[in-house]
Amino acid sequence: MSAAPADAPPAGAKQDFIRQIVRDDLADGKHRVVRTRFPPEPNGHLHIGHAKAICLDFGLAEEFGGACNLRFDDTNPAREDPAFVRAIQDDVRWLGFEWASLRHASDYFEVYYLAAEKLIRQGDAFVCDLSAEQVREYRGSLTEPGRASPFRDRTVEENLDLFRRMRAGEFADGAGTLRAKIDMASGNINMRDPALYRIKRATHQNTGDAWPIYPMYDFAHALGDAIEGITHSLCTLEFEDHRPLYDWCVDKVDLARSPDLLAPLLAKGLPNEAGKPRQIEFSRLNINYTVMSKRKLAALVAEGLVDGWDDPRMYTLQGLRRRGYTPGALRLFIDRIGISKQNSVIDFSVLEGALRDQLDAHAPRRMAVINPLKLVLTNLPDGHAESLRFANHPKDESLGIREVPFSNALWIERDDFAEVPPKGWKRLVPGGEVRLRGAGIVRCDEVVKDAAGAIVELRGTLDPESRPGMEGANRKIKGTLHWVSAAHAVAAEIRLYDRLFSVPDPDDERDGLGYRDHLNPESRRSVRGYLEPAAARAEAEQGVQFERLGYFVADRHDHAADAPVFNRSVTLRDTWAART
Repeated sequence: MSAAPADAPPAGAKQDFIRQIVRDDLADGKHRVVRTRFPPEPNGHLHIGHAKAICLDFGLAEEFGGACNLRFDDTNPAREDPAFVRAIQDDVRWLGFEWASLRHASDYFEVYYLAAEKLIRQGDAFVCDLSAEQVREYRGSLTEPGRASPFRDRTVEENLDLFRRMRAGEFADGAGTLRAKIDMASGNINMRDPALYRIKRATHQNTGDAWPIYPMYDFAHALGDAIEGITHSLCTLEFEDHRPLYDWCVDKVDLARSPDLLAPLLAKGLPNEAGKPRQIEFSRLNINYTVMSKRKLAALVAEGLVDGWDDPRMYTLQGLRRRGYTPGALRLFIDRIGISKQNSVIDFSVLEGALRDQLDAHAPRRMAVINPLKLVLTNLPDGHAESLRFANHPKDESLGIREVPFSNALWIERDDFAEVPPKGWKRLVPGGEVRLRGAGIVRCDEVVKDAAGAIVELRGTLDPESRPGMEGANRKIKGTLHWVSAAHAVAAEIRLYDRLFSVPDPDDERDGLGYRDHLNPESRRSVRGYLEPAAARAEAEQGVQFERLGYFVADRHDHAADAPVFNRSVTLRDTWAART
């Protein structure tokens, strides 16, 4: 048998086109070490689409023994907030990753400025006085070439003077831009003399009022990668048309051969590994029943349509965390959908399935009743109380045993009783029997109603020979109910969350409706229920399975042992299709 190629993936390793590129590059000696970066803008909270990028950027570096930086693209201070910076760091760590170095685009502002002056001296950039509207007019279209700016042929000396005066703050916002001098007839509109710097008087969270001009994203991003020696710059497919500009910026500035431009970093004590990065694009994450636009998520928050960025219905990482999603579930989901260049829409059930699989394996079981109806066992004395032993997990003995109190008065689910049962009913009916989970078989003998005819209580008897371990416990009974001892129950707020949107594509506006019009009115309901004591003692963010009801999590902010609050993470099985 022939030996596997040196760059072949080891058995069980993840395989996709990006990882194969990395393997080939390492095998060819192109790179000594793999360096990646995750470059979020601190202008909002990260959403589940960013989780795919985080897992790829950090995961790739981890797999190949490399390093991944967290670099904040803080080039638009008017939209940025330190609170977003803190939340993003929290999200990355929560997903299980740690950055090699924490960087900011603002760390490199002086380098970017020197690089811009170099482009001017080379004749590759000019100061343009056209307004934003005029620039759009001159740019042309997909079918027509653009027209050169009347300021394109300014001399190097004039451009340097104007750019330095822009830096000194002499001009008003929007009075001019520094533009690359590339090709106004290019078939790629991104190459038609794009802006590299704009005038913007805005206080920056890191640099204060030191800079009245800020670099554009394409310029700052490309040079930031080059400064840090990023080997594989991974981004989503919408940046594919920007790749020629990315390469143009890297090649024209040529930081690896321009050590003088890096002097400001050395003065700050910032290390650099200047090199030539390669941009590689992959498909972004699209999931039906969601919106993935930061702008739209921010609008939902600003308009009070959700309860903040971490509302458990939001698809931000903060919201998913509060909903009860685990890092393991999200990483499993990302592994299942894979990495490709083909855009597609993932069904929401795939995300929920990953969560179910994670929680089924790890979540302890508890009993809770969310739509309570009292059941009194008349053949047990008033005040009767005993303790029953239940496994915390049916498939994992290592999670141990818990004591569950049992008494003559119980709470059961109102939905588990039918006075007039439908066809195929297997739960409790007048005169019928069901098995109480771990306690024995009971028969309903009496239905108690109030003056309005509403059922307020059931009365029945427990078969004393049907307790677990007794011979009568093996009697064939179709239904099994969960319960909570009324004498020991802990009252709780139970928040029943569901999908935020009621249609698969909330962004589809062909019917004249927008995503706001497709909000699911049943996406959040709050009920009062009862828990067994062990459930109430759960720590904040502890996920549990409430037997027969679904997977729930103790709310990370509002839960307390004496005032429990649980959020439904996901139902036990996918019921959405049947409901819709």
